[in-house]
Amino acid sequence: MNTTQACIKNKTYDEIRIGDSATLTRTLTKQDIQLFALVTGDMNPAHLDEAYAKTDIFHRIVGHGMWTGSMFSALLGMYLPGPGTIYLSQTLRFLKPVDVGQTITASVRAVKKDDKKHHITFETLCANEKGEHVLEGEAVVLAPTEKICWNAAPPPEVQVKTSEHNYEQWLMGKVRGMKPLKTAVVHPVDIFSLSGAIEAAQRGIIDPVLVGPEHKIRKVAEDAHIDLDDYTIFSTPHSHAAAFSAVEMVLQGKVEALMKGKLSTEELLEAVVNPEHGLRTGRRMSHVFVLDVPSYPKPLFLTDAAVNIKPTLMEKKDIVQNAIDLFQTLGLGTPKVAILSAVEMVNEKIPSTLDATALCKMAERGQITGGVLDGPLAFDNAISRESAAIKGIKSEVAGDADILVVPDIESGNMLYKELRYFSGVQGAGIVLGAKVPIILTSRSSDAENRVVSAALALLYARTKKA
Repeated sequence: MNTTQACIKNKTYDEIRIGDSATLTRTLTKQDIQLFALVTGDMNPAHLDEAYAKTDIFHRIVGHGMWTGSMFSALLGMYLPGPGTIYLSQTLRFLKPVDVGQTITASVRAVKKDDKKHHITFETLCANEKGEHVLEGEAVVLAPTEKICWNAAPPPEVQVKTSEHNYEQWLMGKVRGMKPLKTAVVHPVDIFSLSGAIEAAQRGIIDPVLVGPEHKIRKVAEDAHIDLDDYTIFSTPHSHAAAFSAVEMVLQGKVEALMKGKLSTEELLEAVVNPEHGLRTGRRMSHVFVLDVPSYPKPLFLTDAAVNIKPTLMEKKDIVQNAIDLFQTLGLGTPKVAILSAVEMVNEKIPSTLDATALCKMAERGQITGGVLDGPLAFDNAISRESAAIKGIKSEVAGDADILVVPDIESGNMLYKELRYFSGVQGAGIVLGAKVPIILTSRSSDAENRVVSAALALLYARTKKA
């Protein structure tokens, strides 16, 4: 049958004869099972866990059989009788399990007509490639009495993500049971920063010390009905003092991380990079976003879109290494690192192409370790295999990047916000290269983004120490 036809026509009650039939063939995929479980709410492991399914034959027969049985609805509603049909009843007898990869043919055959009620009874049957019946039953429908020609729109595109792709589920699962990260929350005087910190605490991700003007913190908590009885407040006169006090707590070993509240990144980092009482190490500090991009098949790291304004070549070396270290510390393997520019060819008039070339050579010589680098790459051929192929780029990284390294903060910040506001991309963000991880999100980020960023910092801190 042609399921892409512009007009789907039905067969009326009077047109249908006993013995008329229709068939539909489909192959069961893992995504079919996941979508069926999502729509029905049936998360039985016999359907979703292959190992478990092998030990629970009954639920596998019924669960996968329900997907198979849904083909009857498609046949009756779309083809015979077609548009205008009202499904009245369906009996099902589950005979054999249906496994992922099996091709199933469903058929319906008219066996009885009721002229008074315009009811038609159909024999319904599903068989596998061997011709074995996996499902039998009977359906009764109210058939249409008038001709209908329905112009069907194309079905929506649906993507199912695994927990490995959805960074939020993956992170939350990884940090479950870990000791909360003692965290100084710097100047949490708005609803987003305070509620994000408290929610992270309630989920067991951080143990917060709220650093800032106590009266402002309590006023936000009162307005938002947030109970602060279980949390420590270290009062400071203003945000500037809060930043320096939080850094001092790190140096005294009282906290293991910082979380940015309602203050600018520049103000927080002024205290962090203080040459006498700051948190510098031998490595340049840089920010890494971990993004969940709906149209990309895996988490995507983006650096540096928040800290380094116009980094030099050697600063970019540290930026790249920080991102690789995060990727590997999280147990994700060897990352493919795309050094971005406006074009994929070296051009002396575009300095970022020269930096990209140098960074790749530095990786070859062991000055950058742990990742596979390529650049310069334009954004399209870094994340699209099709684009890379069209431009004739042969690269292990092109079209399959794990980490995107932007030329400067302007391009990185705009890229992140375009993804965030146009595509609904979610992102966890932390600063690396300091003595402790710094949970740093935009001041406009909601509480959930802050919670996930805190989980990223916790996983990094605990795994790195291990």
